[in-house]
Amino acid sequence: MTPSKINWKHLLISILLCQVIGSLGSIFTTPAIPIWYATLEKPTFGPPNWAFPVVWTLLYLLMGIALYLVWEKGWEQADVRKAMGVFGIQLFLNFMWSVLFFGLRSPLFGLVEIVVLWIVILVNIWMFYRVSKTAGLLLVPYILWVSFAAVLNYSIWALN
Repeated sequence: MTPSKINWKHLLISILLCQVIGSLGSIFTTPAIPIWYATLEKPTFGPPNWAFPVVWTLLYLLMGIALYLVWEKGWEQADVRKAMGVFGIQLFLNFMWSVLFFGLRSPLFGLVEIVVLWIVILVNIWMFYRVSKTAGLLLVPYILWVSFAAVLNYSIWALN
């Protein structure tokens, strides 16, 4: 795609949507880190707290670009609308994990939800890949990170 063919409005909307949802999740995460999360037993393989916002910002950027690539294939196409609908569901589930794990301070609810999120991300990758191979591949780092986060979530639940 050449720069002259980029729909900058759609690209910006796609990226901002993902970043805003991520920021909304941090409303529940940030206050809980020093008060609650810091008191939990955590596995030795857990990354430092500063790594999470860095990784998530990058992942939300990749998600936004993937969304844009699918959107640009044409909203009038049923497979595009369905893929974008699944994307919306996984983005909402992504947000809800922060609410459940940090907001409700429940590693168990977070664990149950992250398993559902992982399944929906996998479906989303498959649907995006069918519309745009690049879009599907851009979501692979996301599912890899959520896989790691699921193991971390399980470990925190098991240790506490």
